[in-house]
Amino acid sequence: MKTLVRKIEASTPAHRDRAIDGLRALALLAVPTGHWLLGGFTLSADGAIHNASPLGTFSGLAPVSWVLQMLGIFFLVGGYASVLSYRRRSGSTRAWLGGRLARLGRPVLGVTAVWAALLPVLNLGLGVPVDTLRTASTLVIQPLWFVGVYTVVTALTPLCVRAARRLGVWAAAPLLGSVAVVDFLRYGPHADAVPSWLSLLNILPGWLFAYQLGVSWGEGRVGRRHAWGLLLGGAALFAALLLVFGYPASMVGVPGEARTNSHPPSLLVLALAAAQSGAAILLRDRLGRLLKRPALWAPVVVINLSAMTILCWHQTAMLTAAIPASYAGEIAGLVGAPDSVGWILARLAWMPVFAGLLVLIGRYARVFESPWAKTGPARRTLAGLLSAGFAVFALGLA
Repeated sequence: MKTLVRKIEASTPAHRDRAIDGLRALALLAVPTGHWLLGGFTLSADGAIHNASPLGTFSGLAPVSWVLQMLGIFFLVGGYASVLSYRRRSGSTRAWLGGRLARLGRPVLGVTAVWAALLPVLNLGLGVPVDTLRTASTLVIQPLWFVGVYTVVTALTPLCVRAARRLGVWAAAPLLGSVAVVDFLRYGPHADAVPSWLSLLNILPGWLFAYQLGVSWGEGRVGRRHAWGLLLGGAALFAALLLVFGYPASMVGVPGEARTNSHPPSLLVLALAAAQSGAAILLRDRLGRLLKRPALWAPVVVINLSAMTILCWHQTAMLTAAIPASYAGEIAGLVGAPDSVGWILARLAWMPVFAGLLVLIGRYARVFESPWAKTGPARRTLAGLLSAGFAVFALGLA
């Protein structure tokens, strides 16, 4: 381990922005932590598992979701890193975008193609109930919406750069205003007359908001004064939306609740992202100094090198434990109603098991992050067809 730490430290360029990588690693780890901690399973009479959440019973756990909902940080850092990469490009903008989008698409295609091949084996060969497979498919595809949105905002990087150079930090303000207008229409006095699809208009501006802040930050247009404004203004707006306007407290969906903050993002998500972004910018230098310690820097590097593997396969790790366990009946913290303090304590004990399974799966799944240089057109076409078939099944269209 010491040899690996020294090797990573020696190979790190002097100009590497360790704080940015540290923030990205923190946001990445929050995704599996949140899904593993706040996602449970119930067992039906026919032996199938179904999604459940402890938030349905323990509404007081909602503040945990405020800490674990760090997609604002991820988009902020993504925008910052994209600006640096965009400046360093040696070819055309089109070539730059193609390379970035390919790095996002390969792991998604890999995990969905593998699961498409596994479905008939699990059902016909091992007798796993179809409802269990639908639950599993929903969980696997759940984090992948993020990749689709991130792909779109990455494609908008050249436009974001122009906006940042012209307007600075204020380039993100119209996005905030757009989400506020849509929220007023869908939750205001005339909400009954508003079609449900209107909420979809929040998807792009809702997630582009923090990305645009990151682009402006990368362009040097966000200073400490702006960061304090984002932190205090975001926190004040967050409190007002919760206490005055009755927004749901949880940042993730809760079974049985009519409203959700994240799908699509509400104004509360942007308020949290603004506060988180301000805090991240203010703490950047301190975090950078902390990560000069080789023992702290090494895990950050490893996590960043496995970013898409963590994102795409962490739900598979949890399912690898839960599906076999379902044949033994209810098991505390794994399969069984998440409605007791005992379940929460047991789930915490299961977290290292999920992490270990993710590391094991990642040893083989990381191949999907590398360029598919030896994969011919026929194999790529097959992977695409399998991926499309899995998406149809996961979305309940088949």
